[in-house]
Amino acid sequence: MALVEHLRELRRRLLISAAVFLVAVIAAYVLWEPLFQVLRAPYCHAFPNKPCSLYVTGIFDQFNVRMKVAFIGGGVASAPIWLYQLGAFITPALHKTERKYAGSFLVGSLLLFVAGTCVAYVSLSHGIRLLLNVAGPGVTNITTLREYLSFVTLLLLLFGVAFEFPVVIVFLHVVGLLSSERMRHWRRGMCFALFAAAAILTPSTDPFTFLALGVPLYAMYEVCILIARLRERAARKRALADPLHTLDDDLPSEVDTTPSQL
Repeated sequence: MALVEHLRELRRRLLISAAVFLVAVIAAYVLWEPLFQVLRAPYCHAFPNKPCSLYVTGIFDQFNVRMKVAFIGGGVASAPIWLYQLGAFITPALHKTERKYAGSFLVGSLLLFVAGTCVAYVSLSHGIRLLLNVAGPGVTNITTLREYLSFVTLLLLLFGVAFEFPVVIVFLHVVGLLSSERMRHWRRGMCFALFAAAAILTPSTDPFTFLALGVPLYAMYEVCILIARLRERAARKRALADPLHTLDDDLPSEVDTTPSQL
């Protein structure tokens, strides 16, 4: 394709993505009530014996928060579409093996991000209960709607992005920059680094949320080591079955230029 055709293709896919995103934002704005109930549920579960009320302090706070949630919900709901459009624009330039890896990494990234947000959502009520009771029973906390939704959004996003860590590790292994032996050698240091990062990233600073992020990250690191070992074992078997498998495709073959007796 010529450059102009590539630009037209990019414009078409951007328009499709923007249209789907706009429809998802409108749907999230209309369906604000059930979406808000889902987001407020951890706060209500943290204090089941108290009124589940969130407060606003400005005239435009409710509208601003509703728009913010609509844009975030629309972006998440339309993610499969605009990610597909992005992949459909890039993959024609890739080789067959590269397309397979690109699809696997894309699906894996989506699933891990969703898993991270689910773990964060489950741990929210425990973190909120600890944070709002840390000063004792003599202090009453007035939680505003904006502060609460900002906290929830930040925590969900942090967990989702943090759960992309295995994708980076596997990618480094696939491109040959990280071997299973080196990953095993770094096991202790990586364990300390992951739990330290979990302690820094979790804004609630409570031990439950800290462990809810640190333990899955280290477990996924062990899974990455297992995947690397299995891939290296399969590569060794292919090399034994085909001695030419380890040769570089760009390496020229040796040619005997000695004239024959004929």
